[in-house]
Amino acid sequence: MTDEVERVLADAFAQDWGRLVATLIRLTGDWDLAEDCAQEALTTALRTWRRDGIPDVPRAWLITTARNRAVDRIRRERVGAEKLRSLAAEPAPAELDIHDSGFADERLRLLFTCCHPALGLSSRVELALRTLCGLTTAEIARLFGVPEPTMAKRLVRTKHKIAVAGIPYRVPSVVELPERTPAVLAVLYLMFTEGYATSAGPHLVRVDLCHEAIGLTGVLATLVPDDPEVAGLRALVLLQHSRASARVDDQGVLVPLEEQDRSAWDAAMIETGLAELRRAVKHERVGPYQLQALVAACHATAATAADTDWNRIVGLYDELAVVLPSPAVQVSRAVAVGMARGPQAGLDALAGGGGHPLAPAARADLLRRLGRRDEAAEAYRVALTRTANAAERAYLERRLRG
Repeated sequence: MTDEVERVLADAFAQDWGRLVATLIRLTGDWDLAEDCAQEALTTALRTWRRDGIPDVPRAWLITTARNRAVDRIRRERVGAEKLRSLAAEPAPAELDIHDSGFADERLRLLFTCCHPALGLSSRVELALRTLCGLTTAEIARLFGVPEPTMAKRLVRTKHKIAVAGIPYRVPSVVELPERTPAVLAVLYLMFTEGYATSAGPHLVRVDLCHEAIGLTGVLATLVPDDPEVAGLRALVLLQHSRASARVDDQGVLVPLEEQDRSAWDAAMIETGLAELRRAVKHERVGPYQLQALVAACHATAATAADTDWNRIVGLYDELAVVLPSPAVQVSRAVAVGMARGPQAGLDALAGGGGHPLAPAARADLLRRLGRRDEAAEAYRVALTRTANAAERAYLERRLRG
């Protein structure tokens, strides 16, 4: 029973943390109180469910418990009497998922608030990771390479800015959506990227982050169905995540794309991703998310690694480098050039992109393919200093030993 409770609770955390916190923020207007009460509800559930059994609807139990905790906290602190009366009059848990725009997902309201243009990009991402995904302050600090106390202060400042600036806790109007959507897309992209290849920790993939990003892109696509970049990002995350089960071996070591068992890829997810991509490109306004999705589609539709159209991928990266010039794009393009035109051409294309964390690993692989073993070994050693992910480190160490 204990294992079953922990499993259900872990699933509830992954699926419902953002919705739970979002609901409490709407009810109380207090971000810190919402997070505290959500965490208390999860802690209480672990003890209560072991004793009394798992409730029929875990989400409703958690919302009710967290809401009651919030009422108790407000009453105990003897402040916010008006807020307490308002909170006590709120609808039953089954109705709590509906917000003003008519969309049955509280997370969307929270996401747009986190992504308000008055906040800087890093602040948006940090706050979204904390409130939507439930990452700890320590985890977020590690992602951004800063001490935990520094990140704690940044999160406090961001929440304070929301309060002082009077940033409304709502989904923007139809008129405001075009201005606000790019910021939301950027946060969802970074959220998925961290889930897809976690920057630190024992596992390559943070499935909870990937699922949260995928779910939110689906909700956003419902809200703005005619935005091609929304459909493009949804296609990208679906096509990328379709390979999740094949990306590590039985020992938890990263498996590179060309060595993956393609029969383990999620065919239904690929088909959904391709359908989203077709819906995006028909608008004939191709942006960076669509271009990345087109690259992912080249991999997803290749029956074998040898069938991959690397020349097409190089061309897509050429287009991407124009609209989104970055070291990451340069490194990815160099890898594609190496596959299409030979490893020496790839090395030439990689020159100047050494500042990206993945550049040493890409260089090492190209040197290995050229048979320049000593140089490759040194590049693998450098690559090992650039990652704190155990699955990536195990792969690099295996290559180095080879």
